Amino acid sequence: MLINAGEMDHKKLNDAIRHCSSGCTITDCCGQRFIAAGMDGKDIKIHGVPGNALGAYLNGGTIEVMGSAQDAVGDTMNDGAILIHGNIGDVAGYAMRGGKIFVNGDAGYRTGINMKAYQDKKPLMVIGGKAGSFLGEYQAGGVIIVLNLFTPQEKIVGYFPGTGMHGGKMFLRSECRDVVFPKQVVVRSADEADKKELRSYLVEFCDIFGYDIEYILSHHFTVLTPDTNNPYRQLYVAN
Repeated sequence: MLINAGEMDHKKLNDAIRHCSSGCTITDCCGQRFIAAGMDGKDIKIHGVPGNALGAYLNGGTIEVMGSAQDAVGDTMNDGAILIHGNIGDVAGYAMRGGKIFVNGDAGYRTGINMKAYQDKKPLMVIGGKAGSFLGEYQAGGVIIVLNLFTPQEKIVGYFPGTGMHGGKMFLRSECRDVVFPKQVVVRSADEADKKELRSYLVEFCDIFGYDIEYILSHHFTVLTPDTNNPYRQLYVAN
């Protein structure tokens, strides 16, 4: 089904999506909010720029954006996949608790804030470009990967990555000599076991966006994990 969103507000557009039996292609999207919020079992392709909270509370299916998206992509998503061929704004993956977000380009501030995991749910976010400040703030679970494929001469991440991190894992494709990390995280170079783990996460990303996984994995990766003595862990994790 083809939906032209050119003259639709977000309510009309989401109503049209709900009436699609299995999925649709949306054209002329321009800032409509909450697209596919709470969706399950549908596949949506979007041409244009969706507004805030794309795929919020997503519970299944796939959303593919052929360009960029605004803030709060995948807010509190539970399952499914969101594929962004361009860049994303701030606060992507906020409180994300399952599913995958793959971004070919850059991410804004506070990506992966409060990301969490529970039982078999382990959210994954892969950023092909750079990420802004406060990456993984208060991260409680899941995996965040930043690859910086386009401007390796620039910092891979902004200020305060991993602040308050008390769970999960972060991989940064850089030696991170120009990055200042908070005291609450353990920072080390990736070993062979980490590279094997990375491969399992990056196979799908590379297939979607057409990258050579061997080239990506041939570079240095820095790994962030929470310090077991992190005071935030005492607040948020049951002992």
